[in-house]
Amino acid sequence: MVGAYMVTKQIISQYYDLLKEQTEVEEKIENLEIRIPKLEERIAEIEAGATVKDRVYGGEGGIQGFNIEGVPAPEYEKKRTDLLYMKLLLEERRAKLKYLRVQIAETINEVEEFILSIDDSHIRRIVNLRVVQKLTWNDIAARMGGGNTEDSVRKAFMRFFEKI
Repeated sequence: MVGAYMVTKQIISQYYDLLKEQTEVEEKIENLEIRIPKLEERIAEIEAGATVKDRVYGGEGGIQGFNIEGVPAPEYEKKRTDLLYMKLLLEERRAKLKYLRVQIAETINEVEEFILSIDDSHIRRIVNLRVVQKLTWNDIAARMGGGNTEDSVRKAFMRFFEKI
C-alpha cells in the first residue's frame, strides 16, 4: 500500500500545482490582452502621421538649442516588433492554458476515482472536502458536524494517509 500512498500524494500535489499554474497563465494572458491594444493604438497613431518633438543641444560648444520634429521611426519599429512578439506569446499561452485544462480534467478524474475508492464514508467526506473543495480544517469540521473538531478531522485525514 505504500505505492498507493505515493501515487495518491503525487496526484493530489499535481492537482494543486496545475490549478496554481492555470491561474498564473490566465493572469499572463490577461496582461497581454491589456497591453496589445495599447501597442496597436500607438502604432496606429504613428502610421496616421503622429510626430514627436524634441530639443537637442549642439553647435558652439553644445550651448545652442535646436527644436526637431519627425516620425519616431525607431519607436515605430520597436512597437511593431513588440506587437508581433506579444501576439505570438498570447497564442502560445492560450494553447498552454488549453493543455493545462485537459491535464486538470484528467487529474480531477484520478482524484475523484481515488476518493470514491475509499471505503470509509467519514474519511471519504473529509478527503473530498479537503482536496476537491479546498476547505480549511475548521470549515471541514463544521460541515462534518457531530462534534468533529478541526484537530479531529485533520488527524483522521493524516492517519488515513499514513495507513495506505
